[in-house]
Parts: sequence; structure tokens; C-alpha cells
Amino acid sequence: MTDRSAIRAPARLAVIVPVFRERDNVAPLVAKLDAALAGIAWEAVFVDDDSPDGTTAAVREIAARDPRIRCIRRVGRRGLASASIEGMLSVSAPYVAVMDGDLQHDETILPAMLRAVEEGADVAIGSRHVEGGAAAGGFSAARGALSDAGTRLAQKLLPVPVADPMSGFFLLKRDLVEAVAPRLTGRGFKILLDILLTAPRGLKVAEVPYSFRAREHGDSKLDTKVLLEFGGLLLDKATGGIVPLRFVAFAAVGAIGVLVHMLALALLVGLLDMRFDLAQWAATLVAMTANFVLNNRITYRDAKLRGPALWRGLLLFYVVCGLGAAANVGVAALLVRDGIVAWGLAGAAGALLTVVWNYAVSSTLVWRTR
Repeated sequence: MTDRSAIRAPARLAVIVPVFRERDNVAPLVAKLDAALAGIAWEAVFVDDDSPDGTTAAVREIAARDPRIRCIRRVGRRGLASASIEGMLSVSAPYVAVMDGDLQHDETILPAMLRAVEEGADVAIGSRHVEGGAAAGGFSAARGALSDAGTRLAQKLLPVPVADPMSGFFLLKRDLVEAVAPRLTGRGFKILLDILLTAPRGLKVAEVPYSFRAREHGDSKLDTKVLLEFGGLLLDKATGGIVPLRFVAFAAVGAIGVLVHMLALALLVGLLDMRFDLAQWAATLVAMTANFVLNNRITYRDAKLRGPALWRGLLLFYVVCGLGAAANVGVAALLVRDGIVAWGLAGAAGALLTVVWNYAVSSTLVWRTR
């Protein structure tokens, strides 16, 4: 017979904490949650993207003493949004909250957020932009300006008025997560915005004010790549997901590659007086290398290649792009030779085939994403 006294009460609230390189913040956050959620049956799930600083070990050391704490270590997968989704879908608690692991979110408002959802709201948001909230303490001037610009842009697309759609601190019913999860993009850092843009219209949103704290340990994850992913998320939702977000990024990188190619060609021919055919090959190699680096850092950020895999991937990318270029020339030449279309349309068709081919094969063989 099972000793029923050894079975703790099921959690009513699960707090999902996506983390990467947050070892020094784990223990302080658990202590703060323990104090803030006194009287509430809760658990916390830290979802760690295989941090090199020992974040997983820090969580498991606490979990060995406290059954309310769990850790999901993800290997080969990256990204706050996908980590949040994976964490929310791993629990059975009727209510789930998502918060950062850097101590900048005010855990003391979690009970108020829970009450708001229990009393009828679909989503409760920890808000810096309603009366009583503040963001200045946790942002540099530049980061604050970027956040404000993103907030204004997101508000134009949202079906419901939300003062702080860029917040990473929110609470909702797990049933809502289960319903929208298959349609979430799962990319980037703005999982709340993804949920608000994906869920059925007419959601009731409650915003609970809090003051955004300054980071004490670790480094901010906000960079140019995050902003590009944010723009891609808005584009994906604005177009109804007709074109895959990753394909849009791949094509944009390809356009940059054309500019790199032309600059390299101008330098080699115009300044170094290299033979055109040799310069063309050299410029092509430079452009393909630039495309690979950008795709590895942006388009396939969640499957980023490192170490020996990086060099193997680069060589394979050269082969993929070479075959794509050959297909481009062959298809365009065939269309023109048979008089099917004019040379301009033939060139465009060949170029489109190249982009689709390179994207499909790169995703399957080079970065091996789904």
C-alpha cells in the first residue's frame, strides 16, 4: 500500500521559469517564491537550455530537498518561447505562470495574478505600464526605447487592449495553453505576445502592476537577433502564418548575401583587377560563407551549430548552395530556350527555386530542424 502521507497535495499553481546561464539566481528565486506563495500549493519548473554554467545542477540540488522544484534540461533546443511552452505542457496544475529567472520580475504579485484568473480573467499580466507599475529600474535607456517601440507595434496588431504586451511575466489557465499550443510559433522571446495573437479573440485580460527590478547576476539576453525574431513573429501573425517564419528569415539572409556578393565582386574586380570569372567564384564563396554565418546565428538560432559540427555544416552548406545554383541556371535556361517565358521571368523562377531548394535542404541536412 502507498503511504498517502508521503504524497504531497497537488499543485494549484505551476511557475515555469525558462533559464539560460542563471545559476546564481536559482536559489534566491526559489526562496522568494516560497515566501510569496505561502498558503498556496505550488511547484516551480525550471526549463534550462543546457546552460554551461551549472544552472541545471543548481536546480537539481534544491529539487533533491524540495519536491516542489523540478528541472527540465533541454539539449539541442534553444529559445525562451519554446522553453516556456514545454514547461507549461509538462505540468498538471490548473494554473500556470511564466516568469524570468533573473529576479527582475516581482514574485509577490503572483497571488494577485492568480486571484484575477480565478475570478474570471483569461490571462493576468504582470504589467510595467499600468498605474502603479514601473520599468525604468530594470532597463538601460537603449533597451527601454527598444521595448517601448516594440510595445507600440505589438499593440497595433492585438485584438484586445493590453498596456504591456511585451511582458514576460503572466499567468493563465493551463487549459488555454493546451488549446493554443499547436498554433504557437514557439520562437523568440515574446511568448505572451504569441499567445495573445494566437488565442481566440475576446480574451479577458487583467494587468497587475509591478516595478521591474534591475538584474543582479548574469547578463541580459536582449540583442539584435531577439529583435529580428520579434519582427518575424509579428509578420507571421499578421499574415496568418501563410509563409513559414523560418523561410522568411532564410530569404532575408539570402538577400543580404546578394549584397555581400556584389560588394566582394566590386572589390576583387574594381580594386584588385582580378579576372572576372575568378572574382565571380570568389565572391560566390564569400557570399555563401556570410549566408551560413547569418543563418546559423539568426534563422537557425535554436539549432545553432558549434565546434566540429559548425565546420561540417559549412561544407555541407557549400554543397547545398552549389546544387541550388546549378538548378537555378538549368531551369532558367530551359524556360528561355523553349520560349516558355521571357528571360526576366525565367531568372526569377530560377532564383525562387534556388531559395526554396536551399531552405528545404539546409533545414533537413545542415541544421536538421523540424
